[in-house]
Order: sequence, then C-alpha cells, then structure tokens
Amino acid sequence: MTINDFLLLRHEIMLVAIALILLIIDLGLKPAHKPRIIPVVVALFSIHTVVGFFPVPQGELFGGMFRATPLVSMMKNVLNIGVLIILLQSYTWIMKPENREKMSEYFILLFSTLIGMYFMISSGDFLMFYLGLETATIPLAALAAYTHHQTKSAEAGVKLILSSALSSGILLFGLSLIYGSTGSIYFNDVALSYSTAPMQVLAFLFFFSGLAFKISLVPFHLWTADVYEGAPVNVTSYFSVISKGAASFILILILYKVFFQLAYIWKDVIYVISVITMVVGNLFALRQKNMKRFLAFSSIAQAGFILLGIIAGSQMGMTSVIYFVLIYIFSNLGAFGVVSAIESVTGKVEMSDYDGLYKTNPKLSLLMMLSMFSLAGIPPVAGFFGKFFLFTSAASAGYYWLVFIAVLNATISLYYYLMVVKAMFINKTENPIAFFNSDGMTKAGLLLSAIGIVVVGFWSQIYEFVYNLSIGAGLF
Repeated sequence: MTINDFLLLRHEIMLVAIALILLIIDLGLKPAHKPRIIPVVVALFSIHTVVGFFPVPQGELFGGMFRATPLVSMMKNVLNIGVLIILLQSYTWIMKPENREKMSEYFILLFSTLIGMYFMISSGDFLMFYLGLETATIPLAALAAYTHHQTKSAEAGVKLILSSALSSGILLFGLSLIYGSTGSIYFNDVALSYSTAPMQVLAFLFFFSGLAFKISLVPFHLWTADVYEGAPVNVTSYFSVISKGAASFILILILYKVFFQLAYIWKDVIYVISVITMVVGNLFALRQKNMKRFLAFSSIAQAGFILLGIIAGSQMGMTSVIYFVLIYIFSNLGAFGVVSAIESVTGKVEMSDYDGLYKTNPKLSLLMMLSMFSLAGIPPVAGFFGKFFLFTSAASAGYYWLVFIAVLNATISLYYYLMVVKAMFINKTENPIAFFNSDGMTKAGLLLSAIGIVVVGFWSQIYEFVYNLSIGAGLF
C-alpha cells in the first residue's frame, strides 16, 4: 500500500490507533488512577476530529469495496463532532464509582461502533456495508447494557441485540436476493443490472426494512423507546444522533447510487413511511413524561423529517439531509446534555422534575430551551434552517402535500417541546432541583452544543460547502 492508500483510510486508522493507545495506557494504570485516561481520550479524539477536516484524496481500496470521497469524509466529520460532544458530556457519569473501573471499556466500545459506521459509509459493495453495519451494532448492544447492575439497562441490551438480529436477518435476505438476481454485490455492478423485476423489487423492500430499523422509522421503531429509557443517558444520546445519522447517510448514498432505477418505487415507499413516522412519533411524544422516552419519540419524528430530504432525490435533498443531521446533532445533544447533567447529580429524569428549574439552574434551562426551539424548528435557531431546507428540497421535487403534512406535524411538535419550556420557566414547585455546578468537561460539551445551535444556522457557507461536495459525488 502507498501513502495515498493510507490517507484514504485515515479516519479508520487514526481511530484504531486511539483505541490501541487507550488499551496500552489502561494496562499500565492502577484502578485508582483510571480517571487519568479521560483527558487523554478527549485530547486524542479532538485531534482526530480536527485532522478529519484536512483535504483527503479520492479513490478506492480492496477492489472497490472501500470508497473515499470528500462527501464521505464530510459525513464522517459530522459524526466525529457529535462523538466529541458526547465524550465531553460523559465525564460526570463515567466518574461515578460504579463506572470508574470499566471506563476504558466504555470508550473502546464507543470507538468500535464508530469504526463500523466509518466502514459502512465508505462501503463500495454490500459485503463491506454489512460488515460495517454489524461492527457498529454489536458494540451498541453492549453499550446499552453498560450499567448491567440495573435491570432496565440489561433489559435494553437484550432487546436491542434481539431486535438487531431480526433486522439483520431481514436485511441479509434482501441482500441474498440482490446477489441472486444481479450476480454481484458491488454497488456499481448492481446499479447497472438492476431493474423493476418483481424479485428485485422484493429484494429492495427487504433491504430497506432492515436498514429502517437503524433509523427508527415506523413501523420498525418499537425497540426505540424501551432501549433509550433503559440505556445510560450518554449512550442514549449516541443512539439518537450518531447511529441515526450514520444510517441516514448510507441509506441516501445507496438509494441514489444503487437503486436509482427503482426511484419511482422507493419514493412512494418513503412518502408513506415519512408520513407515518412523523405522525406516530409526534402523537406518542405528546403523552411522554419520562425525558428519555420523550426524546426517543422526538427522534422518531425527526427521522420522518429526514426522509423529506431523501425523497427529493437531488443534490439539494442530499445536502439538506447532511446539513439537518449536523444541526440535529447539536440540538439533540444539547437536550441530552442537560438531561445527563441532571440525572448524574440528582437521578431525576421525569419531566415534572424540571418544574421551576430556571430559578435554580438558569444556564441549563436556557440551553434546554434553545435545544427545544431548535428541535421544533422555531426561528432564528439552527433547527429552523435545517427544516426549511428539507421542506424546500421536497417541494422542489413536487411533493407539496408531503411538505404540508410535515408542516402540520412540525406545528404539533411545538406543543410537546414547549411543555418542557413551560415546566422550567412557568410551572411552580416547592422543591425544585437544587443548584449544582457541573464539571469543566460537561460545561465544554454543553457550550459546544449551544454554539452549534446558534451559529450553524446563520453560517451559510456550511450549506454551500456540503452542496458543492454533493455535486462532486457524481450521484446525479
């Protein structure tokens, strides 16, 4: 392999190196000195995130199984930003006595699943795609059951691994039909020989159903609320933004690159799934009192909005999806960061516990309000611009009724997002959550989320940059 080949794999090689360094350091540390590893991990991953934005050559490896393009690199960088914020926000939780001895396992599992997502996004054939998918999924189940001494966490891990096994079986059956009907697993070859034959349409439906599980699209969402509630908050935030973002990225790449011949079919499928996902996610979010379940159904509704960009089948659609996922990372991690900070100190996760929070913890309340406004799409925060571009891309493709339904659902979502704001700023209680001071790393993670929510929407160069990358992707 030449130096250029290594540069094509720079995200993967650097992350594997970080994991190995982490293992070596952990072997030499006494149990009492385990916390020293946290700043090392954050510093190394920060360097990894910054290096990821350096220009990368374009090319293929392993006979076309692995592809590296500026657009794919950008998708990985978006995920890196989210993971960095999660690492910062995890400090208080990981420093708890019951988690200290196994904090290295938390970081290694986190990086292992991220490596799988890297390979999945860079895949050039269905074998690499599936290997990346499973590499990302299995450590996620271990993360969900990380606090296995708690019944809900162990239950979340079991539910996730069983549901993942079922969805993987469905997806594999679809891939076997694709291979059987086309004679190839390479994206380029499959795209050339794909048609509207009944078996190939059935193969696509199985493939889409398996991947829809990862994005929590209705009716493949039933695992989401229970797993989100049972897993630790920081793991839940990883599920909500990183896992969902990676699955959305590979879905849009495969739909545009491989299944463009079936566009008239998969656009109808996405139309129906988008409407159902938005409606079900919003209606179930209305009745939630637990903050983790509330954000779980909120993320399901947001997945329905993401489909508006995918259904457009255009450069604008792809750009709007990547841009929205970036904004969604800042917005959702802002909300989860506040929930994590409060639960780590008080153990409280019910919405009623947030009554009167502004009087005792005004900064946390303001960040939660910004996050709720952004998730709801209220101007002038970034979430408004993210939804605006999604709606615009769908409307430009002629899906006016779908946009109308999405606007109605966005209006409904205002109610339950403002319920949280009402609890913090208006509701009165005799026993509000007492004032507490978060550690420096948690504050840094919350600050990054706040900056992203405020700045990204007004920084138009980001959207233009992603749009130019989508032009160079050669998918249109």
